[in-house]
Order: sequence, then structure tokens, then C-alpha cells
Amino acid sequence: MGTYIDGLIETRAEGGAWEMAVDLFDFGLGKERDARECLFDYGGSLGVSRPLFGARGWPEDSCEEVPKEEDELNHSHSYATWAEVAAVDWDAPVCDAPDGNRLGVWIPGPGGELVLDHVLWAPVEVMEAAEELFGEDLFPNEWPPGGEVHLNGAVYRPVVYTAGFLVPPDGRWGPVWASMGALAAEYGDENVRLVVWFG
Repeated sequence: MGTYIDGLIETRAEGGAWEMAVDLFDFGLGKERDARECLFDYGGSLGVSRPLFGARGWPEDSCEEVPKEEDELNHSHSYATWAEVAAVDWDAPVCDAPDGNRLGVWIPGPGGELVLDHVLWAPVEVMEAAEELFGEDLFPNEWPPGGEVHLNGAVYRPVVYTAGFLVPPDGRWGPVWASMGALAAEYGDENVRLVVWFG
């Protein structure tokens, strides 16, 4: 079954209390395993060492719709203001090392330059080619610096994840950020807050 993301966006008028503005359910985020590991340090297997807003608990002054308890359906709370989200460097690595099991697949782009097409579980034929190239059987995170495998018109390289890769701006979290940004234009960057929990 797995664990789902729950939460809300809340706003605060000047001198007022926090109030619920948008239910995250409206965005249909579902489980979003990679994003929840990157953003909130919950679950996942990517080895994210620098989650953006990990395990902060619930804000003590949050609106009444935020469950202020830990149980099977409401746990691992965290939060972020729009000011914090807007300040994120989405191109910065969130892991200390490349993924040990997955590889980036780079293909020629429109101008002939290599562009990252997708990331996949390391194919057997690529791992066999890497063993022949490097002289030993190595996981992708053990490949020598700059190591890459050219095979069938693609280039396979170890990948160090960035926040922008795991939570792409045009992905499922894009409407969340757009909603927060629009609310911030009215209430101010520090007066718009995302609060999440899992269950």
C-alpha cells in the first residue's frame, strides 16, 4: 500500500493566526517517493543526505487543520515557508555520492551536445561493459572520477541527484509551488507555509 503525502498550505494575515488556504489533496501528489525523500527526509532509497526541509515536526502555531499528534495516519511532520522554498538552489546536489544502483542515460540533444534523458537501474550489459572498461566489477558509485560507458548511442554516467532532478519544476510539485507563490504575492513570503505529514 505505501505511505501517502498529506498536508496543506496555510497563510497568515499581518498580525493574525495561520489559516488553511489549500489542501494538498487537491494536487493529487499520492506517494511521490523520490520527492518526499528529497524534500522532507521521509522514506526512499536514494541516499539523500541533505533533504531540503527534513523532519522539522509541526509548527506550534499552525492552523487547527494540522494534526498535532503522531499516529499511524499522521506522522513525520515537516514544513517550509514560501521564502525558504523560493531560496532553494534546485541545481545543488542533495546526495554526497552518486547513486549506487542507477545510472544517468545521456543522449545527443538537438545541437549535438549530450543531455540527460533519464535515470534507470543499471542495465546488466552496461555493468558488463563497465567491468571490462575499468578492469573490475564496480557499482556506479565506485566508478573512477569521470568514468562513463558508451553503448548503443548513449552515454551512461553515475548520477548525483539534485533537488531539481528529483522534484522537477514542471513535475507534480510545480502546481504546489505556483500556488504558494501566488499566495505569497498577497500575504508575503514569510506568511505562506507548506505543512506536510505522512500516513
